[in-house]
Amino acid sequence: MHDGKGIEPAPVAPVTMNTARISLLLSEQPDRIAIYRPRVGADLSVFDPASVQIIQGFKPDFDAFSDAGFEVRIEPEGEFDLAIVAVPRSKTEARDLIADAASRASMVVVDGQKTDGIDSIARDIKKRGGNVRVESKSHGKAIAFEGGDFSDWEHKGPLGSVEGFETRLGVFSADRIDKGSQLLIGALPEKLPSIIADLGAGWGYLSRHILERDGVKALHLVEAEHAALECAKANVTDPRATFHWADATRFDPKLRFDGVIMNPPFHTTRAADPALGQAFISAAARLLAPHGQLWLVANRQLPYEVALSERFSFVEKIADAGGFKVLYAKRPLRTRA
Repeated sequence: MHDGKGIEPAPVAPVTMNTARISLLLSEQPDRIAIYRPRVGADLSVFDPASVQIIQGFKPDFDAFSDAGFEVRIEPEGEFDLAIVAVPRSKTEARDLIADAASRASMVVVDGQKTDGIDSIARDIKKRGGNVRVESKSHGKAIAFEGGDFSDWEHKGPLGSVEGFETRLGVFSADRIDKGSQLLIGALPEKLPSIIADLGAGWGYLSRHILERDGVKALHLVEAEHAALECAKANVTDPRATFHWADATRFDPKLRFDGVIMNPPFHTTRAADPALGQAFISAAARLLAPHGQLWLVANRQLPYEVALSERFSFVEKIADAGGFKVLYAKRPLRTRA
């Protein structure tokens, strides 16, 4: 279904922090609070929005919390009485966030599920934090501490070069070239349509290779994770490239593309979620001109063929290797807004 603007709603993100656990560690609400990387769906009703600064670089979550009345920043600014870290999937990224929180706040609470690796993080915090307290609830933990040296956990700036590409913490496939993207590049024709969108462009691997093909006059990189988009800007310096910090499933550039190329995400947690890729497929169909073409790569088991057949006149599989498949579709079917 479409909303009134003809844009399909984005898939719901997982809740990655539990305010019930956190509240058990707080005797009173501090005056100035920072919350690092909460996701849409997190219940922040126990906090006064006027006291909270949310740090979030993922565009759908950034917009949702901003619309809810919170101050939202990509990077934290100032000092705080309390900093709350919602643990991300990457332990290295979690450590970096904890180090920043500890440098800015007199008290830090780190919250996450067992599946997020919170147990090992709790053990590490106990070795160096002061006055450490732990609350366990709902298959997760909240760890509060005051003081301690976490400066060696800080990891700012680029991680380094992956085959000539800059990557950073918090981006997909930060330490390697994604095999699906490699397969997709090998399956593309030598000549591509003139106006192309790379939906979910990440740190720019696909985009740089797309611009090496004949026929491309303009490429629009659409990426929701701000850190990844900053990497893409460093990795793709071709003047034909335009960068958009946006949710690809809601992106509305006021033009139609001749082609869309994408390696859509399929995880919100460690379990695969086909709805994410299906939302990208719907977005591609909406963004393409009537003659438009789509190339996408996906894990072999993901059932995208049905979604493609519902949105395009022609669909075929053009590559299949290493657990991935490349699907090609053309001539999007128009649906009512």
